[in-house]
Amino acid sequence: MGDILLLAGIVLLGSSVQWLTGMGFALVAVPALILLLGPAQGVVLANCAAGVICVVGLAGGWRRVRPAAMVPLCVAAACTVPAGTWVTRRLPESWLLLVMGGLVTVAVLVIMRGVRIPALRGTRGAIAAGAAGGFMNSAAGVGGPPISLYAVNAGWTVREFVPNAMFYGVVVNAFSVASNGLPELRAPQWVSVAVAMALGGVIGRGLAARTPEQRARLLVLLLALTGGVTAVGKGLWGLWGP
Repeated sequence: MGDILLLAGIVLLGSSVQWLTGMGFALVAVPALILLLGPAQGVVLANCAAGVICVVGLAGGWRRVRPAAMVPLCVAAACTVPAGTWVTRRLPESWLLLVMGGLVTVAVLVIMRGVRIPALRGTRGAIAAGAAGGFMNSAAGVGGPPISLYAVNAGWTVREFVPNAMFYGVVVNAFSVASNGLPELRAPQWVSVAVAMALGGVIGRGLAARTPEQRARLLVLLLALTGGVTAVGKGLWGLWGP
């Protein structure tokens, strides 16, 4: 029972954050999910949950999707998803924790510093960001940071970014689930995940009207950084601990 409640709590937090800020489910939830369920199951559950949230979120903004940018992003992501799956199936668990925690930690630090990369512009930039995002999403469940960097360097506004990020999330998570398979959860766990996602949506939307965007964004990044560092620590302990 305790593991079901913990799983529900993780998904609830991730879903609330996603609806509060428009991003962050994977960054917040993946480190905790891989510690609870193991790297492979944690990542694919994050792919499933994030994909469902993106489908719901895209319903009201699909008209603002930019096909010219999304086509190269999504095609590049589809090409690199199998490579991410290959990595997760061949690395030992301690190395997976180390790699996944490291990817989350680096991604958060890059976003926090607001790094601008001129190469991430135009079609070539979209292909590079999509390829990196597809690999990271399939291997570690966190495919959003490269797309965020692409949007920053392309000069997108938040209004432009959110529906396009949702569209990308639908596509890349669908490919990731197709490549990795569905998570092996018991029926009570599936029920707890579904309830937590629904409740998280209600809480996140309610908080969105009361929380300043910058404060909410900082909270997401700090939670994600804590989770990433924790996963790295557990991976290192598994490799070199007693």
